[in-house]
Formats: sequence, structure tokens, C-alpha cells
Amino acid sequence: MSHEILVALNVTNDKVYQSYRDAMAPILSQYGGRFCYDFKVSDVLRAEQNEEINRVFTLNFPSAENKDGFFSDPAYLLVKNDYFEKSVAGVHILAAYDQA
Repeated sequence: MSHEILVALNVTNDKVYQSYRDAMAPILSQYGGRFCYDFKVSDVLRAEQNEEINRVFTLNFPSAENKDGFFSDPAYLLVKNDYFEKSVAGVHILAAYDQA
């Protein structure tokens, strides 16, 4: 069994966001996390609250505990502060679920 989240973002700076992805990748790997799908989207036909979305992806972890550990890891939080906060204007967790 694994745990997966479906995430939508409004990325405002692709270059800084890529630096975030590069810097967080080794930390994500430490928790057994990985990207399963990753899309740049140009047309959002419907959004619950009219959110701007231009990136959608799934993150998969061995467990919800691994996901929580990753997102609270001090090294990840530094990377998030240095890059993510400067390149993303909106985050929407569309779903979180366990997979067999």
C-alpha cells in the first residue's frame, strides 16, 4: 500500500520553481517519495474557487507518515522557504488517498 496526493499549483517563476524541484529531490527520495505524473496545464476548464492553476502532479509515498515526515523535515522547510515560496502563488491539494 502507498499514499498519494494530487496537487495543483500556480507557478509564477518556472526557473526558481525548477531550482526548488532540484533541491528538494534528494529529500523527497529519503522519504521514499516520487512524482508519478507531472503536467503543465494551459487551460483550466473548471476550478472550485476560480483558482489559477498551471501545474498538476501526483506525489507518491510509501505511507502517509512518510509524506508527513517529508513535509515537516527541517531540510525540506529550508528549501521550501528559499525557492518554493518565491515561485508559487497558489497550492491546492486536490486529493489524498491510499493505494493498494
